[in-house]
Amino acid sequence: MAKYAESLDIVFAALSDPSRRTVVQRLGAGPASVGELARDLPITLPSFMKHIRVLEDSGLIRTVKTGRVRRCELDRERFALIDGWLAEQRRIWEDRTDRLEQFLLDTLEPTDES
Repeated sequence: MAKYAESLDIVFAALSDPSRRTVVQRLGAGPASVGELARDLPITLPSFMKHIRVLEDSGLIRTVKTGRVRRCELDRERFALIDGWLAEQRRIWEDRTDRLEQFLLDTLEPTDES
């Protein structure tokens, strides 16, 4: 888990804000301009740009400026980090519940002496 610590902290901090999660969700459908992404959120463009910077600094999105338009897209490789960590957690908890199940079966199994 230590191998993920710093990177995961940054990613989960970026995803802690509902506006940023909305941006990530929207970009799941494909690239979009900053203007398109900001249009549906009730915040000013300068405030929205701070959210874009946080997502970009976390590695969750990439932006490219062409002329006056800045386009954003997900960096899908960064999501592999989250997926790897979640898979590791899932394995840990599945192993624990499997051991608990086996313990209960062994403990509650009727004996021939009953």
